[in-house]
Amino acid sequence: MEKQKKIVVVTGASSGIGREFVRQLGYFYRGLDEIWVIARRKEKLENLREESRVPLRIFAGDLMRKQVYKNYHDALREAGPDVRMLVNAAGFGKSGIFTDIAEEGKKLQTDMVDLNCRVLTRMTQMTLPWMGRGSRILNLASAAAFCPQPGFAVYAATKAYVLSFSRALGAELSNCGIYVTAVCPGPVDTEFFSVSGELKGAFKKLSLVKAPLVVHKALKDSRRKRPVSVYGVVMNAARAGAKIIPHGFIVKAEELLAR
Repeated sequence: MEKQKKIVVVTGASSGIGREFVRQLGYFYRGLDEIWVIARRKEKLENLREESRVPLRIFAGDLMRKQVYKNYHDALREAGPDVRMLVNAAGFGKSGIFTDIAEEGKKLQTDMVDLNCRVLTRMTQMTLPWMGRGSRILNLASAAAFCPQPGFAVYAATKAYVLSFSRALGAELSNCGIYVTAVCPGPVDTEFFSVSGELKGAFKKLSLVKAPLVVHKALKDSRRKRPVSVYGVVMNAARAGAKIIPHGFIVKAEELLAR
C-alpha cells in the first residue's frame, strides 16, 4: 500500500512571509514529504526549490480565479495527502484614505477584501477534510487587526476578520485536535510595502522587523497551540493597549503618529 504523503500547503509562497515559511518548514517538520506552494509568479516558485529542504509541488495561479482551485482540488483527491499544516499567507494591503484609493482603482479595495478574507476562507474550507489530529492552520492576520486604523481602513478590517475567524475556528476544531494560530505581525520588511505604499510614521518605521523572526515565532507558537502569535515587545504592547484603551482614543493617536 502506498504511503500517505505528509504535506504542508502554503499560499502566497512566492514572496514575503509566505516564502519565508517555505524556507523554515523543513526545519519545523522533519518528516514532510512535500510542500505544496500556491502563488501567481511561477518563476519565483521555481527559484524557491533551491531554498527549500523539502520537495515542492507548484500550483502557479491567481487565487482570485477559479482554475487554481480546480487544480488544487484535483490534486488533493488524486494524492489523498495528510495535510499537516495549512499556511494562508496570500494577501495584500493598500494604505491611504478610503476615497483616494477608490479613485485610484475601483476594484482595489474589494479585491483586498476578496483575497484577504474570501480566499483564506475558501482555502481553509477546501483543505480541512484532508487534515487530521495534530495538524495546524496558520492564518496571516496583522497587528492592524487589533484596532481600526485610519489610512489603512479596509486592510485593518480584513485582518480583524482573519483574527476573529481564526480564534472561532480554533475553538470549533479543538475537539478534533486541529490547532489554529492567527499570526499578527506589525510592519515586516518585505515586498508588501511596494504595493501598500511607503511605510509612514516614525513609530511604524521603528517597529519594522525581519520576516524570518516573525515566521520562526509563528511556528513555535503553533507548536505550542497558541491561538495568536505576536512577535516583539512593541506589538505585544500594542495588543495589550488595544484591549484596555478605548478605540476612539487609539484612532486619534494613530492619526497624529501617521503625520
